Amino acid sequence: MCGICGYISTNLITKEQLTVMNDSMFHRGPDDSGVELYDARSGFTVGLAQRRLSILDLSPLGHQPMDSEGGRLSIVYNGEIYNFGEIKKELSDYPFKSTCDTEVILAAYLKWGEKCLDKMDGMFALAIYDREKKEIFFARDRIGKKPLYYWLSGDTLVFASELKPIMLCPGFERMINRKVLSRYLYQQCIDAPDTIFEHVYKLAPGATMKVSLEGAGTLEDRTSVSRYWSVADAYKRGIAAPVTDYFTAKHEMKELLRRATADRMIADVPLGSFLSGGYDSSLISAIAQEQCSSPLKTFSIGFSEKEYDEAVFAKKVAEHLGTDHTELYIDEAQMYDLVDSIPEYFDEPFADSSEIPTMLVSMLARKKVTVVLSGDGGDEFYCGYNIYKTVAEAQKLDGVGAAAHFFGQIPVGHGKNLESRYPFKARVVAANRDPETKTQFGAGTYVESALRMVADNEDHIPVNFPSESIYGTDNWQVRRMLLDMDHYLPGDILCKVDRASMKYSLETRCPILDRDVMEHSFRIPHEFKYMDAATVQKILKEQAAAGTGTGAASAVAKAGNEGFHLTANDAAGGQIKKAILKDIAYDYIPRDLLDRPKKGFGVPLDKWLRGPLRDKLTAYSDHKFLEEQGLFDADYTSGLIADYLANGDGGPATGANFSKICWSFFVFQQWYEKSGRLC
Repeated sequence: MCGICGYISTNLITKEQLTVMNDSMFHRGPDDSGVELYDARSGFTVGLAQRRLSILDLSPLGHQPMDSEGGRLSIVYNGEIYNFGEIKKELSDYPFKSTCDTEVILAAYLKWGEKCLDKMDGMFALAIYDREKKEIFFARDRIGKKPLYYWLSGDTLVFASELKPIMLCPGFERMINRKVLSRYLYQQCIDAPDTIFEHVYKLAPGATMKVSLEGAGTLEDRTSVSRYWSVADAYKRGIAAPVTDYFTAKHEMKELLRRATADRMIADVPLGSFLSGGYDSSLISAIAQEQCSSPLKTFSIGFSEKEYDEAVFAKKVAEHLGTDHTELYIDEAQMYDLVDSIPEYFDEPFADSSEIPTMLVSMLARKKVTVVLSGDGGDEFYCGYNIYKTVAEAQKLDGVGAAAHFFGQIPVGHGKNLESRYPFKARVVAANRDPETKTQFGAGTYVESALRMVADNEDHIPVNFPSESIYGTDNWQVRRMLLDMDHYLPGDILCKVDRASMKYSLETRCPILDRDVMEHSFRIPHEFKYMDAATVQKILKEQAAAGTGTGAASAVAKAGNEGFHLTANDAAGGQIKKAILKDIAYDYIPRDLLDRPKKGFGVPLDKWLRGPLRDKLTAYSDHKFLEEQGLFDADYTSGLIADYLANGDGGPATGANFSKICWSFFVFQQWYEKSGRLC
């Protein structure tokens, strides 16, 4: 795990300047640093730099930038390749000097070129300078665990793991990318390929970029981006080869999770696991403990407010598993103290408030370990979020909604139509007519606010993602899961975990986001993830008739404790979310330790914004200040904030959660004050 940065330019950025840029990411790699400049001819200089957090091969042999044998390639790389040992066996003709995965990437690229990515399973962002091809090759991992930003302008390209080095680059102008502001206010993050700055981009998950140092036109003209892996393509491959037998699907999934967890436990430094007490983190911790010769170190945080606290459940799971458990109870004041550090470590506006408790649990873990496992990805890949149930219900009402929308256009006077008088939920269903955003319905007042708050907003990108047809499925629930894998997971969840953990130089690894686990999840029929009573009964009958026969019966016999733990009562109140993952978790942990409503990380936004942050929010929304800033509609925004401070959230009648959009606005202004004021 590291931080990388560098440049390709006809304008020399000195080694001293590149060092300053690199050292702005000290927190990502406090153990070592390297900065090198290379004369690339054709008038170009290539600069490569890295801050190292030593995980594998702690010796100086893991230093970067690293050159290949013979000097054809130079690399800077951030991440971990978990199957590097397997790949290394295919490269026996290469004279390895180290035991680190970085050198394996170099050898693999020499042998297979960019196709080496097909062999790699891991989290990574890398840049390889290829002197023979006279090009720079960039790549990012499949699901977007590791970040990679780049600024492209004429004959200059500057790249980095964070925006800090780019903002410190000589000649960089901080021009706000106005077209993303409404989407940011609505989504609370800025999704790839966009960033908060004009001409600065994020390389998308599963993407590569090649920059040629020779040819016609500018460097910008000779830069090309392509995808080597995508959620949509992997999903289509998976459903074409389904695992239709439940017990086979479960057994394969469990074995893949065991292997993925074992691969992520390879480290030359202390390792532990986050443990919230929920299904995902509990399952990963259980599998990891199964493979440990001594108690696994686990970490959780608790809240003084009982309505948010899950630490008591995590402690019971830890006791059952026999882990070396550490917990930290925090209060609201400790969370509040981290508010001012958000812009420093997130670089661009990011308003998912769970970033704050994520920082705190990362701080706790880093006191004892350098690497930690997490359960990220379980909800997106196995149908765990509450929104997925809502989406399934909405699909059933879509025909009624179409009729309601048709009749809702009848004028009722004062420039309004009949639809405007529908109850909130009826309005949402009726207005949901765009076939590309069917699963992204929400409060119209909230969307309207996100749009109207931004000044000169004609050129904005849509607040939602108008791309649902690419998945090729009519099942709204599946479509929304795939959409979240493409956007919410990398843009919000993984960004949050990366920045929050790297604030404390902590590496986070996610077994559920293993390539084989992800691709196997697409082969699992959806009814095994979101399971109804009929499917439960069918599987129970198969299990009862199993004996020592073939097919499902054989799978049960071989599986030992991998029987079916769900019952008809589990589906009595509707479908079972995340069914197959829960069933595997019950192989390890008694269900009475896991079965409870999820509380999640809670931050009292309304209480903060209308309490201790009130004066700041008032100043940030001052009419004169907004006019001078020129980014937000001063009349509308100052009025909305004033109304919120006076009256609070809109409540169920409107469906508008104004504390959420006001928090997004607050975080932006806080970022602007600290990082963007020079724009």
